[in-house]
Amino acid sequence: MHDFTDIWSYLTETPLIWLTATLIAYLIGDRLAEAAGRAPLANPVLIAVILLAGLLWLTDTSYTQYFEGAQFVHFLLGPATVALAVPLWHQRRAVRRALLPIVAALLAGSATAVLSALAIGHAMGLTPQLMATLAPKSTTAPVALGISENLGGSPTLTAVLVIVTGIIGAIVVTPLMNALRIRDWRARGFAVGVAAHGIGTARAFQVNPQAGAFAGIGMALNAMLTALLAPWALGLF
Repeated sequence: MHDFTDIWSYLTETPLIWLTATLIAYLIGDRLAEAAGRAPLANPVLIAVILLAGLLWLTDTSYTQYFEGAQFVHFLLGPATVALAVPLWHQRRAVRRALLPIVAALLAGSATAVLSALAIGHAMGLTPQLMATLAPKSTTAPVALGISENLGGSPTLTAVLVIVTGIIGAIVVTPLMNALRIRDWRARGFAVGVAAHGIGTARAFQVNPQAGAFAGIGMALNAMLTALLAPWALGLF
């Protein structure tokens, strides 16, 4: 037992242990999601978050210490977002045919995401810093953190809100779209991309390739529009 404690103390001082823990947690989450038939509630990111949170709590590890290793995964968010240009290129003809609905849906979705969050926050009496933190919560993480920081918010808390938003969106999108009887994969994918960024996009790719491609389009366009919309909307409150 004494040897194990010494080994654990040594490992926790190296960033590699938390990078490894993050990857293992996600692999476990993905296997469990696959075993559950990719059911909406069996979201691999949600499972990984629960596993990692439990591990950090049991080992009394601070988020700062954990992030020293997890930052390597965080760095890959940018290239992964840029890589979504590939499915966008493959679906370029479909995008041209649906350009007007895409623009309308983008404006409606992005404005609703920002304004509804700020309106609720204002009604609850949140401070200006928390309002700035909340504004970009439906945007992909690399962009959301930059927006939050520039507006005077807390990027760390924004990251948490982004993850929560993405997980909720990925869980509810399939049953919600089925209940609304929306069958067009382009509409389903674009909606979840705008509302639930990368996590929702990953879910869309699991369900249908075209839905995934349009989710990536929605996520990318929403990131650009939110960067313009969030400062203006924050000024209203």
